[in-house]
Amino acid sequence: MRSFFTHAPFRLYLGLFLVAVFVVMGVILPWFAPSDPLVWYTAPRNQNPSAEYLLGTTSLGQDVFWLLTHALRNSLLLGLIVAGLSTVIGVFLGLAAGYAGGWLDKVLSFFMDALLCIPSLPILILMAALFGGQLALPIIGLILVLFNWPYPARQVRAVALTMREREFINVAWFSGESSVRILVRHIFPYIAGWSAANFINTVLVGISTESAVAVIGLSSAQQATLGTMIYWAINYQALLAGKFVWVGSPVVSIVLLFIGLFLVSSGLSMQSATRRMSV
Repeated sequence: MRSFFTHAPFRLYLGLFLVAVFVVMGVILPWFAPSDPLVWYTAPRNQNPSAEYLLGTTSLGQDVFWLLTHALRNSLLLGLIVAGLSTVIGVFLGLAAGYAGGWLDKVLSFFMDALLCIPSLPILILMAALFGGQLALPIIGLILVLFNWPYPARQVRAVALTMREREFINVAWFSGESSVRILVRHIFPYIAGWSAANFINTVLVGISTESAVAVIGLSSAQQATLGTMIYWAINYQALLAGKFVWVGSPVVSIVLLFIGLFLVSSGLSMQSATRRMSV
């Protein structure tokens, strides 16, 4: 691990720094909130940024800074869970389909192609209509996992199809190694760096999709996320009232978080490609 980061590109370090800042804000700081920022009228309404209220307060009497920390926590949690499940399922099924071939490959490839053709956002809007316009975060996460695992699975399958014809794979097979051991020990290391980059990209997809659904009012407005912060700010005419920090803080957070995650993803891809070329 130490050697991996020794000659890592600068963008990777910059991205890790930005992501670390948001992780601290979303994971650690919410535990130090003086009161529950989700409860209305716990602070004076419409206060400008000050030493007491760093980002001011909302029209609902909520401290914007502490509300932002809770929103970051929920958005990050959703993105990480969706990315983790999608990547694990996709990599596992992609390796199984590419290495095993035959009927298993045909069945899995059929589901991959079918799900890749269906956009997730219209499905989320349809599900919101079925649930009365209020989608809970677990349901959003489940739908996102369902429609995001085929992306890594399709690409991992292509790698596994190529790798299974390599000479060292045949040697391992004739040596009596099991298929699971061959996949884990000989094939997975070639896609480990790419899997990490795909994981980060899927975090972006999870956060952005939930934010889009929340802004148009189709997710549960009672759960603090970056998207619901924007929704409430727009709903209470924050821009017209001059409360730019209220609506701007989640927007800037999303942009900076996306930049940080993109830098980490591209940095990992560059470093993994460099290591593969040097082997």
